[in-house]
Amino acid sequence: MSPTVVTMRSSGDNGIGCCCFKCCTCLHFNFLKTEIGVLKILEVILGMICHSLVLNFGMQYATTIGTSYQSFLTTASWCSMTTALLIFCYIVCPRSLGLIRQSIFETAFNTIAAFSYILACSYLGYAVHMFLQPLAIVSSMIQAYPAVSTAYILGTFVALLYGYDAWKSWTIYRNFR
Repeated sequence: MSPTVVTMRSSGDNGIGCCCFKCCTCLHFNFLKTEIGVLKILEVILGMICHSLVLNFGMQYATTIGTSYQSFLTTASWCSMTTALLIFCYIVCPRSLGLIRQSIFETAFNTIAAFSYILACSYLGYAVHMFLQPLAIVSSMIQAYPAVSTAYILGTFVALLYGYDAWKSWTIYRNFR
């Protein structure tokens, strides 16, 4: 079996334009303008918003919600951090986009991230409606109920983004095999 060779063309549009010159030409920000780049940025930003909502508003009710709180925080953290690391690799080394994207790693990561988000969001949604909703009905001072509800609904959307990214990765992997 012959090895797959990936060639990347440098567009010369690298770096940051400062007045009459360019600095940081080793960085390739053009990746962020592609469909894959926008998808990765959305995954990180929305994942961090979910993480922030649950961390800021759900912390005092973590014992009430139970292990669903920790599982959602863990899922949002590891998915966002790994995706941010992939974005960093793609910006610093444009060859890594072709090499990592066509490997099974990207497909497996996105698939596992999508299923992790789906499981964590459904578990958190169940816990919120079983334990926080009765507290919110009794007391109108509970801000955790709408915030954590927003987090798991937004997390479901992030799961769909990871699912779409997994499908795109799979088609690239299948075509380069």
